[in-house]
Parts: sequence; structure tokens; C-alpha cells
Amino acid sequence: MTTRRAFCALGMALALPVRAQAPATTPRIGYMALPTSTPNVRLATFKQSLRELGYVEGKNIAIEYRTAEGKYDRFPVIAEELVRLKVDVIVADDGTPSVIAARNATRTIPIVFTVINDPVASGIVKTLGRPGGNITGLSLQSPETTAKRLQMLKEILPGVHRVAVLVNPANESMNVWRQELPAAAAKLKVELIVEEARSAGEIDAAFDRTIKKAADAMIVFDDGLFYAEAARIGSLASRSRLPVMGGNSVIAEAGCLASYGADRLDLVRRSALFVHKILKGARPGELPIEQVLKFDLIINVKAAKALGIAIPPAVLLRADKVIE
Repeated sequence: MTTRRAFCALGMALALPVRAQAPATTPRIGYMALPTSTPNVRLATFKQSLRELGYVEGKNIAIEYRTAEGKYDRFPVIAEELVRLKVDVIVADDGTPSVIAARNATRTIPIVFTVINDPVASGIVKTLGRPGGNITGLSLQSPETTAKRLQMLKEILPGVHRVAVLVNPANESMNVWRQELPAAAAKLKVELIVEEARSAGEIDAAFDRTIKKAADAMIVFDDGLFYAEAARIGSLASRSRLPVMGGNSVIAEAGCLASYGADRLDLVRRSALFVHKILKGARPGELPIEQVLKFDLIINVKAAKALGIAIPPAVLLRADKVIE
């Protein structure tokens, strides 16, 4: 039996306005990268990794993708734009310049970098174990890999004496790699010819100069622009009949002779896990920097045959992947 007091309470409850429950805010991830290529393979890999972690774009996650259009000096602009959008996490792809731009734009929004050379020496984090601040990610503390590429190139082509080195001077992280390469070249009795390219068009000019200088081969440094323009580099290498060694699998897969370096797509996958942890409440400054320890040697036998190069069996045996 309903009492008068209960009836009155029920009436008052019905008279009160109904408050709708506020929907949960969809997390937004800002992804900043250098390449202009479409589709962006690394971005696609990142999205797939998020899906495997339970995040579906347009359903329970939003991604604000911004490209620097191949220009490192545009990173500060797009970093500030992502901060204005109040994203929950910023993923800084393509090395130290993107991370510095993001850090200068915000000291509160978590930042995850896909890979940089030495975050401690660069002053980006305090220590690898406890980065501090709002930044974490993956570190590639192996500058000797560039010397290793030169060594492998010499093993494949013992007669190599002049090697062009393609660098992007706009990428300040290149300085770390350039410090130890001359010593390796001197030991191997190889003359280095440094060629610079800041844009796609300058890559063509760099190849032209390399041929005029009678270089025997070329090493392409790690750089987002060169990865985005891998197809162009592969075509130029084929047309110029120039053996090219890169630092990423996309260079070998684009038709160049070989590559040696970390699997960049794997690093992107691992960065998605950092984002997942942060969205679940982890503080970036307390997430240890992960160090890259595995490097893959990829040999493009098809390109070698086109150049009339016989890859030594010992090198083929060490290859992690052989492109037939």
C-alpha cells in the first residue's frame, strides 16, 4: 500500500527535470608526420594496431592526422594546431624535429615518439627508465648502424671506393650519424661524397651530381622524406645503375640494392601500445623508453641482377629477407 509520504515523494520526482547522462568523450589522437605520400603506410599500420587494441576510428577513437608536407620547419605549425584541437595524445613520427616541435607546443598533453636516436642526449627526456614530463616512446641508440651499412656495402661490392651519402640537412638528428661515418670510411678506405636533399626535387639533383662525381654506390640516411620518396629513389637508382643501400626496408623494396635498419612499421605498432597505456591512465613520464635492439638486413636480388652484381653467399645467409 502506497503511503501519502511515498506518493508525494514520487510526485516530486516526476516533476523534476530529467538529466540526460553525458556521453563519454571520444579520445582524440593527434598524429604528426613528415611524408606527403598517399596512402601513408605508417599511419595505416598505426590505425590497424589501435584496432587490435580495441580502438576503432570513428567509433571509440578519433585521429587528427597532420602532415608537414615534407618540410621539417612545418612541424611547429602543425604541433600548435593539434594543441589547439585539445587532442588527448600526440604521436610524433619522423624523428627528433617532430618531437621537439610537439614538446615546445605543450608540456601537458602526452607525447609519444615512434623513434628518435638518443632522447637523453637530445635533452628530450631525463633518463630512459623514467623519462619525466609528458614524453615517452622508442629510442634507436645505435649510430653505428650507418657504419654497418657502409661495411655491408663493401662486402657486397669489394671494389667500391667512392660512396655518396644522401642526407637531409633539415633533419638535425642526422648529425649523430654523420659523426661516426668518416672514421668507418677511413678504415674501409672509402671516400665519402655527401649529397644533400631537402625536397623531392632535390633528390633528383643529388643523384645527378652523384653520377657526375663517378660515385660507385650510395647510402641513403634515415629520413622521413627519403622514405616517402622511396619509389622515386628506387627509380633513380635503377635509371642511374647505381647500387643504393638504405636504412629502411622500403628503400630495398622500392628497387634499391639493400637496406639495413630497424623495422619502422614495427616501431609504429609499438607506439600504439604506448598510446593505449596513456589512454588507460598511465603517465608518459613514468613509461620507460623502449630501446630498439633488432635490425634487419634486406637484399634485393632482383635489383642486384639488373645491376650485374653477384651477392656473396655469406651476405645472403645473413639476410633477414631476400627480395627475388
